[in-house]
Amino acid sequence: MLFVLIALWAIAAIIWLSDRRSSVNHWLGAVAFTGGAGALAAVLDMQWLPAAAEAGMNQVAQQLLYRLQAVSSLVSYYGLPYSFVLFANAYRPVRMTKRMQTLMPFLLLIPIVLCIVFTPFYTTVYPISFKIVVWWAVPYILYGAVQILLKQQLLASFSRTHWIICSVVLPPVVFSMVMNYVLPSLGMLRMWVYNTWTVGLSVTVFVIALFTYGFMGVRVNIDRRRYDSTLRAVTSGTAILNHAIKNDAGKMRLFSEKMKAYAIATDQQELLADIETVLGASRHMQEMLQRVHRRTEDLVLRVEPTDMALLIERTLKGYEPILGPIKLSTLFSPGWVCRIDPAQVSEALGNIVANAVEAMKGNGELLVQLSETKRELIVEVRDTGPGMSKREAAKVLEPFYTTKSGSDINFGLGLPYAYHVMRKHKGMLNLRSKPEAGTSVYLIFPKRAIQAERMSIVQAERSVIYE
Repeated sequence: MLFVLIALWAIAAIIWLSDRRSSVNHWLGAVAFTGGAGALAAVLDMQWLPAAAEAGMNQVAQQLLYRLQAVSSLVSYYGLPYSFVLFANAYRPVRMTKRMQTLMPFLLLIPIVLCIVFTPFYTTVYPISFKIVVWWAVPYILYGAVQILLKQQLLASFSRTHWIICSVVLPPVVFSMVMNYVLPSLGMLRMWVYNTWTVGLSVTVFVIALFTYGFMGVRVNIDRRRYDSTLRAVTSGTAILNHAIKNDAGKMRLFSEKMKAYAIATDQQELLADIETVLGASRHMQEMLQRVHRRTEDLVLRVEPTDMALLIERTLKGYEPILGPIKLSTLFSPGWVCRIDPAQVSEALGNIVANAVEAMKGNGELLVQLSETKRELIVEVRDTGPGMSKREAAKVLEPFYTTKSGSDINFGLGLPYAYHVMRKHKGMLNLRSKPEAGTSVYLIFPKRAIQAERMSIVQAERSVIYE
């Protein structure tokens, strides 16, 4: 049980620290914490209290340990179904008024308060009144399990996360429901000792998922820190490089112009050709430096109310000449006005579209879609190109990494730049790709962060007319 205690509280800490503002993470962490509280009560009951008695510990200290055991046990028995049902409601929100959303946590507390007030207090044999608690704890857990299973993923790239949650969370909670509430209500006590196996299995799945795919945004945060630190290094490095080389390139150009004038005046054609070569090289150096610097300098957002669908349409219009036989399909959820930097978002989207077009090499289908969830607006760019292996997909957000060999104008900064733009908007950039199955890139904007508001149909039509 000590392993269960350490594992569950470590998981709770990881989930809470990964995103402190997420209600889903908040309640999922509470589920792990209350499960760990039950493990603490078991460790106290089976190991620490007997050891304290054998060691001759004074009665006051033993009484404190006993009270800690009682509190931990009650937190687990009452807190697990309560936090689980609230996690399920946050994970798959139910339509209700804001007032009801505010009241819901308090309404769900009513059975717990009634049990604490009107049923016998904790004893080692009967920590709670199982025959009473079972009538609200089991419905809480069953309802939460159904809510989670019915969660629909609008995007295929997020379905893996959903099934990881189902694999990690549901088995131990449902198994605990049977062992902690159902069987004890039928007279079979202390069945919680068998929870160790399901919890151990779920912890194993959690650890594998955490380092392989990510879980509830945890791996994303690790990657973000790595990408952010890399971008900062690139930004400072290119700034120094730009400053050092720009002046020397300028001197080369200045003196080359003077020598060019002299070569023209003295009619030295061979010297003139050589000088033109040097001038061309200096111009190329300056152009390359400017391109790299523009992509790596720190972004300062200039946000303004922007119709997201219209912005996407305008961006795509600029790439129509290079599409050729590529079939372009669009699907927009119209009317969303957001406070974003339209220039930066358009540039980021354009980089992704350009990558997709180049990957398909003049033949394929390109889908650009604007969809919505309860909390997010999602721009998807999907191509039917060759796709990438897992190893390549894991590196595409690293600055200067590119799969386009043989190109002297591609710096591998398009996706890192788009990622940087999304981070500035407090959003995410996700990528899904398989060899021979194409690539999908998702720009995910939190509605709250960009103050997204939906116009009425009439307002949207007026906006189009005015544009």
